Amino acid sequence: QVQLVESGGGLVQPGGSLRLSCAASELTFGSYTMSWVRQAPGKGLEWVSDITSGGGSSYYADSVKGRFTISRDNAKNTLYLQMNSLKPEDTAIYYCAKIRGSLTYWGQGTQVTVSS
Repeated sequence: QVQLVESGGGLVQPGGSLRLSCAASELTFGSYTMSWVRQAPGKGLEWVSDITSGGGSSYYADSVKGRFTISRDNAKNTLYLQMNSLKPEDTAIYYCAKIRGSLTYWGQGTQVTVSS
């Protein structure tokens, strides 16, 4: 059974940084594009970022471009999201997911709250 387990969320002040991690198991992790998706309170899902299977290419939503960096370590089956210059509007549950292709998998999410 595929599992995606996020960690690293928490409460941070505006302008601060957090690094999210996502540990994958029972998944041929290095074969797939992986994504981060978030859901702000009372809003729908918002795609944040993708990274290709080998890590050679990454893509970002305009709302996070220049502030967030996605990366992966295929040897450790782990996906990361480095979030800098955080804003209150970044407050959301952040999900690690495989959403590209015919099979989709989601983690349980980790809460990020940006507030003074």
